[in-house]
Amino acid sequence: MIGNGGRRWSIGELARASGMTVRALRHYDEIGLLSAGERTASGHRRYTEGDLRRLYRVRSLRSLGLSLEEIAGVLAEPTGDLVAMRDLLTAQLGGLEAHAVQVQRLTQQLRGLLARIDSASMPDPDQFMTTLEMISVFETYFTPEQREQLAQRRAALGGTAIEAAKTEWAGLVEELLRHVRDETPVDDPRVRDLVGRWDALGNRFHVDGQDGERTKAAARRMWDDNSEEIGRGLPWPVDRMRHLLAYLERVRGQLG
Repeated sequence: MIGNGGRRWSIGELARASGMTVRALRHYDEIGLLSAGERTASGHRRYTEGDLRRLYRVRSLRSLGLSLEEIAGVLAEPTGDLVAMRDLLTAQLGGLEAHAVQVQRLTQQLRGLLARIDSASMPDPDQFMTTLEMISVFETYFTPEQREQLAQRRAALGGTAIEAAKTEWAGLVEELLRHVRDETPVDDPRVRDLVGRWDALGNRFHVDGQDGERTKAAARRMWDDNSEEIGRGLPWPVDRMRHLLAYLERVRGQLG
């Protein structure tokens, strides 16, 4: 039942504020990861400030690559809320600051190359080498072990299969972008089939189990942090790709 003091949030309000789906929040409740601290007389969930802080910790740990099972284990540790939150925020801040520095340096390098081209002068090999070195910093989103896993998967697939996968992926992008444009409902069987094919295609490049889930999470973080830069190398506008990936997440939320 509703207690005294402090603000309360409905499940819809919390979903909108956090960018999650109501279905995902209900799933968190079902698995014991995040339950509403209170209920109204009619049984509706009401989230408290403590629940909000717990959700922040869940989302933050998820962004660091932990599985839901691992997050549950971390949150179960009998440690002080302030101490745990400080450690989490410190880890997040360190990661963001490192990525920010990397993105800024690469941005400067690319602007330098563009300036040379705009002046009708081809950049010299050293400039290209420096830029390539800067691009490699994005590999810091993956641990050495994860990079090795990804490399082994690519080697196992072989060049022909990889090129075929690229072609298939491009076709899926085109089909899904049409559904985004047409605002096709996310529970449409055609869309579900396409997203299933998209995920199956992506799974070919990741190992099975929790290790594969971590590399997928790292890839998502890399896109989230650098979509503008990565998107420039794609044949579709960055905004359309962002909308597409958000659409995919809504479909997956329906699939549960």
